Amino acid sequence: MIGNAAFSGQSGRRLAAALLPLLLAACGTAETGPQARPAMWLVEDHDTRIYILGTMHALPRGTSWSDGKVAAAIDAADELVLELPPAELAAAGKVFQELAPRQTPLAIEARLSGKALIGYRALEASGRGFGGDGFDDWAVMVLMGQRVAENAELSPADGVETRLTETFEAAGKPVGGLETAREQLMLFETLDAAAQRALLVRSAEEAGIAVKEVGALAAAWGRGDIATLEKVINEDIDAIPAARKAILTDRNRRWSAWVKQRMGQPGTVLMAVGAGHLVGSDGVPTMLEAEGLPVTRVQ
Repeated sequence: MIGNAAFSGQSGRRLAAALLPLLLAACGTAETGPQARPAMWLVEDHDTRIYILGTMHALPRGTSWSDGKVAAAIDAADELVLELPPAELAAAGKVFQELAPRQTPLAIEARLSGKALIGYRALEASGRGFGGDGFDDWAVMVLMGQRVAENAELSPADGVETRLTETFEAAGKPVGGLETAREQLMLFETLDAAAQRALLVRSAEEAGIAVKEVGALAAAWGRGDIATLEKVINEDIDAIPAARKAILTDRNRRWSAWVKQRMGQPGTVLMAVGAGHLVGSDGVPTMLEAEGLPVTRVQ
């Protein structure tokens, strides 16, 4: 499973579903899915337009989200910019295999107890064993997140990034990225031990309701309900400030700087990143507004 090009995980139970594309992959079974109208913003001046679309990296099979204003943005864009370009997403499994193992195995029972251990074992029992003793805390969380995605019948083939990449490549338009797979995984690898353990414990304690809440997150995304998205993300990440800074705030600041620099070149860009990066006081749109750039929500 880890040898596949893509895999999944959750920070808490829902965070990574909204934030990290290389951390969500699963096989859905439903033939049809819901209609969705995800939130999208536009930053523009006299010769540059940058559409910023909030994504879900895996969705119920058949979800329809690429009509209306999104379809117009896709048609108008000269290039697509994702968190990870296709080659980096393909490399994610190999990087995970390199970074995830512990130097010395540590039993899950030595890391989790009570409700957390019960939640972990119940989730593990829904499929193949995780082999968690041999992995770092953050990597165990990744494996748990993959199982949640599988159980929720979310499909990366229907995720926004996959379908956008197919569309732009078919049209001969370039597809770029803001980060590498190693950079994304190092966000977790370099968290201090206490923060990693806190994320794992939280994820395990709430494993029993994870499928339901991932579904609620996807539904809020489909409604373009940024208030609910902000609430959900904040519930998971605010309890662990080091994780919020590394996974959200610092990256949003870098991406905002990229947008500001890119506004110096003419053309039209579709920038598609996890929806959790676009909400709240440290979301990319708010940061751009603070820099004096005109930001309009167009869907």
